[in-house]
Amino acid sequence: MKSHTHAAVKKRIAARERRDARNSAFDFESVVGAILKIHSECIKHAERAVSLGVTLRNWAIGLYIFEYEQRGSDRAQYGARVLNVLATRLSRDGVDGVAPRSLRQYRQFYLTYPELCRQHIGASSSGTLSSPSIWQTLSAKLRELLLAERVSHNRMTSGPRVDPELLLSRLSYSHFAELMTIEEQEERAFYEIECIRGAWSVRELKRQIGALYFERSAFSRDPHRLAGLLQADAAALDPKLSFRDPYVFEFLGLRPPEVMGESDLEDALLDRLQTFMLELGHGFCFEARQKRIQIGDTTCFIDLVFYHRILKCHVLIELKVADFSHEHLGQLNTYVSWYKRNMTTDGDSPPIGLLLCKRKDNALVHYALADLPNTLFVSKYQVELPTPDQLRDFLNAPAADQ
Repeated sequence: MKSHTHAAVKKRIAARERRDARNSAFDFESVVGAILKIHSECIKHAERAVSLGVTLRNWAIGLYIFEYEQRGSDRAQYGARVLNVLATRLSRDGVDGVAPRSLRQYRQFYLTYPELCRQHIGASSSGTLSSPSIWQTLSAKLRELLLAERVSHNRMTSGPRVDPELLLSRLSYSHFAELMTIEEQEERAFYEIECIRGAWSVRELKRQIGALYFERSAFSRDPHRLAGLLQADAAALDPKLSFRDPYVFEFLGLRPPEVMGESDLEDALLDRLQTFMLELGHGFCFEARQKRIQIGDTTCFIDLVFYHRILKCHVLIELKVADFSHEHLGQLNTYVSWYKRNMTTDGDSPPIGLLLCKRKDNALVHYALADLPNTLFVSKYQVELPTPDQLRDFLNAPAADQ
């Protein structure tokens, strides 16, 4: 009897302790935290829904304008004035963002991305739109025309393409407005996938386009590699595709005569670390500056150390304000060899060295790299955007020397 009573008491005590634990866990601060979390999640969901709605609306407006200009029964009545008249009428009816310039952009949006929102038309079961009825005004005839247009648009847009659903889920209309300015589909596809991989803001996308990122990347000279990048991240595992030449540091606001020393350049880059990492490319994580290492009796300092989370290796960067010299390469190779032996852990790939110099002789670089055991890259840097002639000379340089 005593043992039975003792067990019942222990059971009641345990139940009370569990109840007290639940009550103490759900205190005032817990309530505040829970509310803030659900508020943040709902705001983000609403923002995504609004962004998607804007993209779908503008694409549909472009679709309607294009179809009307092609097949409208009374289009001859308006002729070249159709967008001006349409803008006036829509504005009078309370529709925002429908100036003639905007309407032309929406039409171009549809022509550039003819497949982007197609599957959302009338797709009430997809759950992508909270109110699919916005598409119900599309007549059966128009849907037939859309199906007929699919083949001709596919002919117009041959080349590598990114999955439309991925684009819709990750990019805003403001991103698309920048991407539409790129005429070549290969180049546009490159920026699309890099924008998604790097989670670029619209400002970052504009900067990369303006800084000629595509032209400076290895993908511009290897369309097959670009097609592979669009299919999977495997292409990005090739280290050659992760480094650019030249690098452009126009965001420093410097002019060439003002670059007085390597420490000055290093300070300027780290003062603008976020933009610098954007210029380095996708996957770079900053670790250290002036990394101190001891090689025998000699103390050495590596300018910048990054870890590349895709290549799974350290990247050691040496900055030189002078022209390329093979002595610079020997110094960097020594650092990379030391890092390989002393800092590489399980799961790491061998470290990579990147020498950034003011100018380089491609032939000298080619032979200086020829017999080195480590993976090293030599790139120029510029504190101003390359001129068209500079870029043309670079792209026309023999591939073996780059």
